Amino acid sequence: MPRPLIDAASLAAKLSAENPPTVLDVRWKLGAPSAYPDYLAGHVPGAAFVDLEQELCGPAGAGGRHPLPDPEQLQVALRAAGVSSDREVVVYDHGDGMAAARAWWTLRWAGHHLVRVLDGGYPAWVAAAGPISVEPSAVTPGEFKVEPGAMPVLDAEEAARVAREGALLDARAPERFRGETEPIDPVAGHIPGAMNMPYAKLVNADGTMRDDLISILPAAVQVGAYCGSGITAAHTVLALFQAGRDDAALYVGSWSHWITDEDRPIATGDGE
Repeated sequence: MPRPLIDAASLAAKLSAENPPTVLDVRWKLGAPSAYPDYLAGHVPGAAFVDLEQELCGPAGAGGRHPLPDPEQLQVALRAAGVSSDREVVVYDHGDGMAAARAWWTLRWAGHHLVRVLDGGYPAWVAAAGPISVEPSAVTPGEFKVEPGAMPVLDAEEAARVAREGALLDARAPERFRGETEPIDPVAGHIPGAMNMPYAKLVNADGTMRDDLISILPAAVQVGAYCGSGITAAHTVLALFQAGRDDAALYVGSWSHWITDEDRPIATGDGE
């Protein structure tokens, strides 16, 4: 199984070869309007736009702000975007890797075993002088069958156990981890026993991924990741997979789900 990241030059070569990959444009920003206008302004030729929040996540609620999608609805969206089980999929975003990582994770969870993330996203494609299309892509519907459960998932109880017995990585900014501020969720703090591994430490200035910090984790312990709502933490899981830790689990509901039960403990500061 190839590592999940692909660079722009390699993607360009694949697109000009026989049986090119299906490319998904999943550009998205938390709280921002749909990035479909960005797609129309320029995208990788042949790419289909997929709305991360509306099509790759379930509605916000008791399961958190970005819970798992309904499998049947996910299957409809992926087929409409041209996804088939026997064809490689490459996803890209604005360049920070978060949306693309969650799309990668969701497709892998749904049972697609050949999904890659364009390292550095659309800006990397432009920087590499890749061709650009401004016309919506004509997509041949795919036949991918969603079979959920192919990626390790943590619920709240399991996340607490990994924090005690393994390594539960919190991908949020340090001040949110410490409970000094919480701009999104109604309660501040972190899961007791979790370790702070901020997203910013895993990327270079251009959004491409570093893996040197992830690779220092002991191989013998179980590893999981969470964030505010399971988007940024999917990037942590991607980094773990890129470093060879293909057992890394995602707490999809993350902090936005953890705090829905007032009996769950909350820690603040740098320690537990």
